[in-house]
Amino acid sequence: MIARVWRGWTARDDADRYERLLRTEILPDIAAQSGEGFRGAAVYRRPDGDDVAFMTVLRFASMDAVRHFVGTDPQKAHVPPAARALLRRFEDEAVHYDVVVDNREQ
Repeated sequence: MIARVWRGWTARDDADRYERLLRTEILPDIAAQSGEGFRGAAVYRRPDGDDVAFMTVLRFASMDAVRHFVGTDPQKAHVPPAARALLRRFEDEAVHYDVVVDNREQ
């Protein structure tokens, strides 16, 4: 399994709206676009100075499944226009890790 990790930052006043956008639009769209290689997501949130940092960890069955989602450049960040409107800054690239332990409760 592959974990795709990416981070973005919002203003404090936009954090709840961004979280809602992730829950209601972005993550469901990712699941629909990714096909059966998508294995779920986790989103982490924390205050960071005047901003709020978000880290997303998307799980995929393989790097081929990642490429199915983002195309030939798997490092390229996927940041839809609605997200860009709420983010102050974000990473241009995602990083990928092989998942070696995953003991999430089912």
